[in-house]
Amino acid sequence: MIIDATFWVSISFLIFVGLVVYFKIPQKVKSNLEENIKKIKNEIEDAEKLKEEAKSILSEHEVKLGNSKSEIKSMIAKANAEAEKNVLKTNQEFHNLIEIRKKNLEQRIRQMKNQALVDIKNTSVKIAISAVENLLKNSLDQNKLDKLYSSSIEQTKLALKKKSS
Repeated sequence: MIIDATFWVSISFLIFVGLVVYFKIPQKVKSNLEENIKKIKNEIEDAEKLKEEAKSILSEHEVKLGNSKSEIKSMIAKANAEAEKNVLKTNQEFHNLIEIRKKNLEQRIRQMKNQALVDIKNTSVKIAISAVENLLKNSLDQNKLDKLYSSSIEQTKLALKKKSS
């Protein structure tokens, strides 16, 4: 028989396979692979649980976001209504204030007008009195006054006699 290199390679291979079986390496590899598979399955299950939790949290947050949006819309509507009420109230107060000022000014103008009329009347009376005084002082002396007085009395007597007759 010829012993060549292939023979020795075959023998080495059989010894190698025998040692692998003797030390139960395929079972160890199988158990390691099974452990790895179990770990991976557990990690997948955990990941699925986390995924479900994340979905539930996401849905909760989406609900909260929807609620927040509706609350914001209602707050904006409420703020707009309040602002409109404030604008109307301020506008009404402004018009009331202007109306009051207008009435006060009209009353003040009437008072000033009446005061001006009184002042004009008083001044004209004073001017007329001083003009009559000057006229009387300058044009009439005592004799003329006596004659004027006497003639007035005579005219009054005549007028009374005419009425009594």
